[in-house]
This record gives sequence, C-alpha cells and structure tokens, in this order.
Amino acid sequence: MKETPYWLDTAPEFPDRSGRPVPDRVDVAVVGGGITGLNAAIRLARKGAAVAVLEQDRFGSGASGRNGGMCTTGVAVGAGAAVARYGLDAAREYHRAYLDAVDFVERLVRDEGIDCDFRRAGRLGVASRPAHHEHQKAAQRLLADAFGHKTVLIGPAELRGEIGSDYYYGALLDPLSAGLHAGGYVRGLAEVAERAGAGLHERARVTAVRRQPDGGYRVSTSRGPLSARQVLLATDAYTDGVFRGLRRRMVTVGSFIIVTGPLGEERARNLIPHGRMVVDTKHVSHYYRLTPDHRLLFGGRARFALSNPASDRKSAGILHRDMLKIFPQLAGTRIDYAWGGHVGISWDRMPHAGQLGGLYYSMGYSGHGVQMASLMGARMAEVMNGHPEANPWRRLKARAFPTYSGTAWFLPFVGAYFRLRDLR
Repeated sequence: MKETPYWLDTAPEFPDRSGRPVPDRVDVAVVGGGITGLNAAIRLARKGAAVAVLEQDRFGSGASGRNGGMCTTGVAVGAGAAVARYGLDAAREYHRAYLDAVDFVERLVRDEGIDCDFRRAGRLGVASRPAHHEHQKAAQRLLADAFGHKTVLIGPAELRGEIGSDYYYGALLDPLSAGLHAGGYVRGLAEVAERAGAGLHERARVTAVRRQPDGGYRVSTSRGPLSARQVLLATDAYTDGVFRGLRRRMVTVGSFIIVTGPLGEERARNLIPHGRMVVDTKHVSHYYRLTPDHRLLFGGRARFALSNPASDRKSAGILHRDMLKIFPQLAGTRIDYAWGGHVGISWDRMPHAGQLGGLYYSMGYSGHGVQMASLMGARMAEVMNGHPEANPWRRLKARAFPTYSGTAWFLPFVGAYFRLRDLR
C-alpha cells in the first residue's frame, strides 16, 4: 500500500525545480505553489508582472495533490443556509461564484491543453437517512426557484441506477459538477505558468516577510532573500506560524483517502454507473468516485486528527471498513493507496480573500478548493492589479477562532459531537 497520493503517483513526472536560484527582485512573490498560487502566477505573468512562486516542498505536495479530484458547484454551507445568513441576493452571488469556478476550470483545461481527464460527470449527493432525503427535496425546490439551478431528485426506487449499493435513501444529482485528475491538473498549471513567464521555485520555504520603507517587502526563504512589491499568500491549510494572523482565521483539519486496486471497467461501472462524484449527507461525511483507470477512490474525515504517517494508516483502516459497509461486494479487494492531507476550515465555512497587514491572501476553501482555488488565484491577480470588485468574497470578514493559535486541541470533541448527530 503506497502512502504517496494516487494523483501524484500516476501523473507524468514533475520536473524538479528545486535547484533554481531565487531572483533578487520581482513584482509579485506568490507564497505557495498549489492551485491558488499557480493560477495567480499565470494571470499575473500574462499581465506583464515579474512573478516568483515560492513552494516549500514540491508543486502539488499540499492539498492540491491530496484531494479527491472533485470540482463541484454550490457553497459548502448549502443554499438554504447561505440565504438565511446573507440574504437572497448575496447567496445568489456566492452560488454563482461556484458555478463560475467550475466553468473557469473547464475553459482553462481546454484552452491550455491540460491533460487531466476533466469531465462533467455530475455530483451525486446521497441521503444517509430518510430525513436527509426530505431535506434534499426542499433543497431542489430552492435551487430551482431562487437560483435557477436545475438538479435531479432521485428516489430510493431509482437509486440503483446511480450507485451499486442499498445503503442510501435517495439522492440529489447536480449535473454541472465535474471531476479531474488532480496530479495532471497541477502539473499542467505549472507548465502553463512557466510558459507565461513566471519563475517557479521548489523547496523555497518562506521564513519571514518584512515591510520595507519603500512600501515593498523583503521575503526571506530557505534559498535566499528577494524583494517584492506585492506578496500573495496562497497557503490555505498549509499556512504556518510565519503568518500567524492568517493561520488563526482557519482551523486545519485532516482529510484521508484510500484507493483500491484496479477493478476493471465493468466492475467499476457497477459501483457508480455514470461515474459521478458521490458525497453523502452525514456530518462526518464520505466522498468517493472512480478514477480514470477504474479504481474506487474513497475518502472522508475518518479521524478528527491531522495527517501524519501513523494517522494516515489508522484512517485507512477506518475508511476501508466504511467502504465495505457501502460496497460489501468489494470484500477482498486490495487497497493500493492511502494518504492524508490538510483542509482549511474557516469560521463560517466560506472562502475568504483580501488583505491582512498589507499582504494579499485567499484561503478557507473548506474542502471545496479545486474549483474555488482555481478561480480565486485568477481573481486575486485582478485584485492586485487594482480591481477589488473581482473578489466575490470581499464583503465577508475572516474571523479569528477564539483561543486558537494553530493547534486544534478541540478537534476530538468536535468529532464526537458530529458523530453523535449522525446517529440521529
């Protein structure tokens, strides 16, 4: 069983960019070489800016290469909660941002020729309780009437046409959502950024950022210092203590994934006939999908703990057990990959972007980062170029978590609370 993410292991080999010298001066230093940072670098470089992307490890080594490869519509809190919190007009704007984000990824992949198996397979929300399916009926009406977003309600009798399991009580299908090969996507973004003229630097950990008298910044890295007129923090859940103010505005939680051995096309299609991205309705949820080579990827919050080798192995055992509850026909199937990663959860589970202490940032994607990080990388390039209206989240304030300084000691208690709620 490999502990390397499947996406990185099966993508074309990434060029090693760790030996490149850091330039003395740039217009923009982008901290973080994931989806946000690379998309920002593409747009900034094409506007004529000198850009250095500073990645502490390898490109794709963080959340960008450790996710489920799902590119879905809809705010994390749900349309109903968004209306209750922000009013109908703002909720529509936020919902529209997620639709725009999926469209953005589709255009980018097509126009730049990125080989990442992007496909509008649709998102299937499966109801884990009968009451959850009743909530899905209300959600379908709200999405259609208030947002003009058409979804398909699937009752228990029809569900077998969508999933090879009797575990659920109905589903809601969003046909606009997509999936992609996360490793191929990140590798392609890096190539596009280089073609645009951005400088890419691996193993260049940022250790300090200091404001200079001229209004610019002195950025210290493990590969030497550089000066920049502007700095974009694109580190999300991998934000460390160097940027303490930003780190306090989101809690870092672990998310874990296993991938089976190859199942063969027929057996895989018997599990998810139309290749949907599947997410259940539990608070401690599972998400799963088929990979391009006919494996089952199965993930979730197996443990309310951070990712590390021991935690990842424990989580793999929990996920395997849960997978067999849903798909008992997979008993005896080997698990080829198991890994974990970190997710940045904001106080309100909404994305946040803007400036903090003069530094630009985009963060808090709350498990919906593939599409929103893509859009926000490009949008933050516009914001930094003098167009604050390009930021769809500009009216939301990122609140700091009380008593939180980067160590989420309370996660086990939060996990126990949500597991109890799932028993109802």
